[in-house]
Amino acid sequence: MDHKAPISTYDLFGFPIMVNWSTLGMAVVAAIIVFVIGIVLTRNLKVRATGGQVFIEWVMDFVKGIINSNMSWQKGAKFHFLAITLIMFIFVSNMLGLPFAIVVDHVLWWKSPTADPTFTLTLAALMVLLTHYYGVKERGFGGYAKSFTEPVAFLTPIKIIEEFSSTLTLGLRLYGNIFAGEVLLGLLAGLTASFGILGFVGAFLPTMIWQGFSIFVGSIQSYIFVMLSMVYMSHKISDDH
Repeated sequence: MDHKAPISTYDLFGFPIMVNWSTLGMAVVAAIIVFVIGIVLTRNLKVRATGGQVFIEWVMDFVKGIINSNMSWQKGAKFHFLAITLIMFIFVSNMLGLPFAIVVDHVLWWKSPTADPTFTLTLAALMVLLTHYYGVKERGFGGYAKSFTEPVAFLTPIKIIEEFSSTLTLGLRLYGNIFAGEVLLGLLAGLTASFGILGFVGAFLPTMIWQGFSIFVGSIQSYIFVMLSMVYMSHKISDDH
């Protein structure tokens, strides 16, 4: 588990910018996989769904249910494709590091991008910023700003702190679960490497069990991320919150 990350540091207007090429590369891989899945499953749409169309329609209905549980469809329909893209992208990102890891000269190149806190916090921050954008767009700047002073003005500092805490909890929850899963899989793989055939025999069953559990956790975490994102969105665009 003593692996380095391929990090490069650049200077941008006097500010140091660190780029983790492994995380960036794997995020691109996840985006390409989601794009290909979308193209393949929707290229021959039929009135009566068959094959892959059944799956993509199930995903659409599932995500629609998430949105409807938090806001009216009249307001939430515009977020449908955002939520579909988000849940598929996070799920694929969670799964990438489960089958194997690629390490070259003690540098880890293949992993789940969601096992990097910078990635998950950035994703969470973008979603929270998007909720603010739609809050202003739907309610106007004055009406949206007024929501931070209701029901009483002295709660404004607490509501501002909640925005930061929402970003942290949304990002760190995803990171913690995926990172922990990859750490344990790495330890089991190390057991195999250290003890040869005996290690393989001893680690095979626990590895298979943990792989299955990790798929379950990765699925649940992608669902939770999208669910909470839609909860935050509903709070920002609804007048009754």
